[in-house]
Amino acid sequence: MKKKLIAAAVAGIAAVPFSAVAQSSVSIYGNVTLEYAVTSIPGRVTADQTDVPGGSALGFRGEEKLGGGLSAWFQCETSMDTRGIDQVGLCSRNSAIGFRGAFGNIYHGRWDTPFKRALNVGTVGATETGALGASFMAFGGSGGADANGANGAAAADQTSNNRARWKRRETSITNWDSPNFGGLTLHAGATTGNGGIDQASGTTNAKPRVLSFAGIYRAGPLQAAVGYEIHKGFIGQGNPFDGGEDTGLGLAVSYQLNKQIRLGATMLDTEYETGVNATTKKKTYTIGTQVSLSGPHSIEAQYAVAGDTKGNGGNIQGTSRQGVINSALGETGGNQISLWYVNALSKRTTARLGYTRINNDLRAGYALGNNAQTVGQDQKAYGLHLSHRF
Repeated sequence: MKKKLIAAAVAGIAAVPFSAVAQSSVSIYGNVTLEYAVTSIPGRVTADQTDVPGGSALGFRGEEKLGGGLSAWFQCETSMDTRGIDQVGLCSRNSAIGFRGAFGNIYHGRWDTPFKRALNVGTVGATETGALGASFMAFGGSGGADANGANGAAAADQTSNNRARWKRRETSITNWDSPNFGGLTLHAGATTGNGGIDQASGTTNAKPRVLSFAGIYRAGPLQAAVGYEIHKGFIGQGNPFDGGEDTGLGLAVSYQLNKQIRLGATMLDTEYETGVNATTKKKTYTIGTQVSLSGPHSIEAQYAVAGDTKGNGGNIQGTSRQGVINSALGETGGNQISLWYVNALSKRTTARLGYTRINNDLRAGYALGNNAQTVGQDQKAYGLHLSHRF
């Protein structure tokens, strides 16, 4: 009987048309990075550290043609730490299942929000994360975020859900990317909002949710984008306050001036609802450049500015490295300069030497990498960053 079943199974597999099997494909890709940096705060300790910023990951992606211009696809991308320190589960980075067709692309999973992708258009001349990362002052950080507490964090906790982060790789988000309309694409995304209902106390459950929108235009040397994002219910429920609503408006542009020079700039205007008739506001800006020299050599530079926090609300603590500090006395802004020498050792391998410095105003607390916030004190770092893509 077993032999007959095995023979039937083999015959069934052989009967599948080869063309149907050939329509499905799976590929492996990845990026291995390592950063060694020395960071210091004037008058305090100096520390050296290693990190794996810049998208160090191992990924699998596949697609199957379903006919009529429709295809199904998946991607599972996992953070990869060759140091062996941060060990995470599968699909911790951009990962989703979706369908592509004449309507565009619709997919669900953990993915960069449309707002982040819009801001990326103008982010030129600096790395995002790591000890030399420049995303904390300008965008409240860049990377994983969890509005609804799916990773075990409190669903409506302004620290655990990274309230002040505007470059988010958000969990449980459904995205739609439009077809290309002469260089213009439209993007929209929304996360699931409801946590579990607390049946014991009978209280209303928190409903933290991210709504993200963007329009991105790419034509020739010009790229331009506008984005709008809403963070709903990030600080829990209360009476009469209903959990707050944060909004961000982003503008970004980059231009390839010639074969050697690329320019980019961003503007981020954010407003946080902290209580009844209480708001906190912050604006940040970046301008950057990439300049190709002879052969594999190039230099990159970026200057970021955070204006004073405005409004009548309180402080916004978004991450351990960036907080929007509000004070009627002012001096709650700062600036950051990033400089890089880049050597493209091959098409897949790159070495970078960099320096960055944050200058905090008297009452500002912007910080680098894993450094603690030091209100009113500057921070600087220099280091080596290696990257190999496959």
